[in-house]
Amino acid sequence: MTYSLDFRKQVLKSLDDGMTFTQAVDFYNISPTTIQKWKKRIHSKITRQVKPHKITDERLLKDVKDYPDSYHYERARRLKCSKSGICEALKRLGITQKKTLVHNQASALSE
Repeated sequence: MTYSLDFRKQVLKSLDDGMTFTQAVDFYNISPTTIQKWKKRIHSKITRQVKPHKITDERLLKDVKDYPDSYHYERARRLKCSKSGICEALKRLGITQKKTLVHNQASALSE
């Protein structure tokens, strides 16, 4: 659950104004761990700051171009990474799986 910045500031101001930690936990009905995290960092993390390091965009785009009908597990095997890594990288690049009734690989095998 994400709390608004105003609410976070209000909780921390109450602590600064003399409310005890236990009182704040009971009054605002939030976890003590949450308050401790807010004391260290009041703003929530919005985006990932670390660049992906296993799958380069160029390699993935080339793989998608060369094998457009591949499943994530097939792509992961070729690029030596996890299926979830492939999923996240494709999402990052804005590539979605095309849902068609006839696939290129399947039609090539039947001819």
